[in-house]
Amino acid sequence: MMNNFLKNILKLKRPEDLLAETKSSSLKKTLNGFDLVILGIGAIIGAGIFSMIGAAVVGHGTIPGAGPSIVISMIVAAIACIFSALCYAEFASMIPAAGGVYTYTYATLGEFAAWTMGWILILQYAIGNITVACSWTGYFFQFIRGFEAYIVYLPHSLQGLAHHLLYPPLWLINDIHTMHQHYPDAYMPMLFGSIPIALNVPAIFMTVLVTAILIKGMSESKNMASALVIIKLAVIALFVVLGAFYVKPAHWGLFTPNGLGIFAPNGLLGICGGAFTIFFAYIGFDAISTAAEETKNPQKDVPFGIIGSLVLCTIIYIFVALVLTGMTLDIDIKAPIAAAMANVGQGWIAGFISLGALAGLTSVLLVMQLAATRIMFAMSRDRFFPSIFTNVHSKFKTPHIITIAVGLLIIIGTLFIDFGTAAEICNFGVFTSFMVVCIGVLILRKTNPDRERPFKVPCVPYFPALGILVCASLMVYAAIVKPQIGLLFIGWILLGIGIYFSYGYKKNFNNEIDTQKKVAKQLDSKKEKQLIK
Repeated sequence: MMNNFLKNILKLKRPEDLLAETKSSSLKKTLNGFDLVILGIGAIIGAGIFSMIGAAVVGHGTIPGAGPSIVISMIVAAIACIFSALCYAEFASMIPAAGGVYTYTYATLGEFAAWTMGWILILQYAIGNITVACSWTGYFFQFIRGFEAYIVYLPHSLQGLAHHLLYPPLWLINDIHTMHQHYPDAYMPMLFGSIPIALNVPAIFMTVLVTAILIKGMSESKNMASALVIIKLAVIALFVVLGAFYVKPAHWGLFTPNGLGIFAPNGLLGICGGAFTIFFAYIGFDAISTAAEETKNPQKDVPFGIIGSLVLCTIIYIFVALVLTGMTLDIDIKAPIAAAMANVGQGWIAGFISLGALAGLTSVLLVMQLAATRIMFAMSRDRFFPSIFTNVHSKFKTPHIITIAVGLLIIIGTLFIDFGTAAEICNFGVFTSFMVVCIGVLILRKTNPDRERPFKVPCVPYFPALGILVCASLMVYAAIVKPQIGLLFIGWILLGIGIYFSYGYKKNFNNEIDTQKKVAKQLDSKKEKQLIK
């Protein structure tokens, strides 16, 4: 019994079988390498550059800030990503199937590890999207409140309505956790006289809109992502070019007596803290691998999309960090870039920056929800979730049912989960997935060395080992400074293990028995025919 149990949970899925599934897939292939770079930029440049960078510079909670040395933090985070990105690229070129690292884990570590990784990826993308949706609400109101001065030009009967739209009740733009923590005395309606209600209506609206676009089709999602990427890159370029005129080298510690103390006010701990905080900004390039099954030439285009988007975004992040810290060290955590321009008397640019932030956050919502649906689609195809989730829309050729399910999960999360906690838990999922994909490359190089690899990670085993080492170090650091978040992450994994053994394991075990019975029946029938003959 124990042997059978171990055999089942360690059962691998052969790369040949995975490739056969992609060939018979009903998902529409519409993406090329450039489209994947756009999707990568769409996923990477968002909450990180428009909001998380402020917390990384000044610190938050028990995590110290990096100050101007945030540039070093970004390089550390990028290095942690690049080793993993190379491993993602090798896997994606070799096994271009939906599911990303979940699928790669199934091919290298077995069924149980694959389920656990898929469960962590659901946390990473679906729960991470809660952070982005909540940030979207903040930037939306910052943007529309820039038009407050023009209310006086409206008819008198509409001025009151316009003011209410700019400043709605707090319980309509926040989750319950935020209301209790930051607005304990604010009004909240009560359900059944005792249950407080708080609805982040803008976040819910955007999630519904993104869900509808994803159901409509990959072409529509790609076009929307392209438009949003153009807008946010234009806004970032505007900030870098104009902000450069207000940079003071003294803010970086140059030409000052205590230069190192200014550049890295919290030393190595601050640099590590900044790397951990800003790491959330880099997730997204791995989402490209989940769309491999919808790519025209995945062996070539997916590695190009992964590495190209990561390199471009790292360069953009460094320029923004240099200009931001060069302009001011009194950085606003919620809207650092817009506040920096306002501090130098360029408040009119803040509106454009808010527009760019909205475009960036919307594109992140789109790509991360896309990744979550494709991972759950692959897991449903492997019988870990009900088979109804594998249904593909007859007209749009998209997994519409599972897309709606993920959208509902995000909406429910925006009602209850604090977005800061969601981001920190999401980081744990990112570290884990990055380490697993590096381990997977090392395993397949040993167990299947002759398999064709259109893209190969250089310097194996050193590059994958460095990826594991850097991610593990950041994960240990995070567990030390945020032990409660580490416990929540462990709790999520334990919940997933419970679901696996109560549903997924039984489903796959029963399916294997049914398959064996069919094979035995076919053999018996064949023997009977031979005897009769």
